[in-house]
Amino acid sequence: MHKIFAIDIDGTITENGKGRIHLDALRQLRYMEKLGHKVLFVSGRSSVEGYLLSVFAGTTNIAVGENGGAITFGPTSHKLLGNKQDCIRAFKIIASKIQGVEEKNVFPRMTEVVLERTFDIEEAKKIVVENNLPVVLSDSQYAFHINSKEVNKGAGMEEVMKMLSASRNDIISIGDSETDIPLFNVSGLSIALGNSSEFVKSQATISVSAKSGDGVIEALEHISTEFSGV
Repeated sequence: MHKIFAIDIDGTITENGKGRIHLDALRQLRYMEKLGHKVLFVSGRSSVEGYLLSVFAGTTNIAVGENGGAITFGPTSHKLLGNKQDCIRAFKIIASKIQGVEEKNVFPRMTEVVLERTFDIEEAKKIVVENNLPVVLSDSQYAFHINSKEVNKGAGMEEVMKMLSASRNDIISIGDSETDIPLFNVSGLSIALGNSSEFVKSQATISVSAKSGDGVIEALEHISTEFSGV
């Protein structure tokens, strides 16, 4: 039966500790497409970045970005799940109370605010609670993110599942950070990579020992027998 692979980008299909795409991992994901499966990128990066990667990689042209806040499925086709104004307001409040809070220079965002990892995120989370702000803060290891309260990778993936008439059992997710846990929770099978924390590994169905792109290859090899008849 054909599956939908939901793949994180940073720390997952990149080379260990670097932003470059791991080409062998990408080649294996493209092979999954040739077998008839769908491969989607689900990232904390811009959904446009994920979409462009899918175009050049030859994978399914749907990307979930901004930690679930935005879905891009065409050059000018987007579905937005978050409220950026709430995130901007939260950013201003946090920056007024904590030193060193700065926006990260990233591709333009449609639903979130992205921050440099230069301050205590736990302190910022307390400020969010104290001020009853309708946002959540998360750490993708690439950056700190301010998203609308209902936004996460799982919620974004559920919207894609509706678009594709898919169910939880159709989803195989691969990731490495705490922002991937909501994605794991809506997947029939979830795989944490070797560079994941022990907590993230505990939330996945299985984990592999190899890191980043090498881990994706190990993960695909681990489950390859399931698709041997495809």
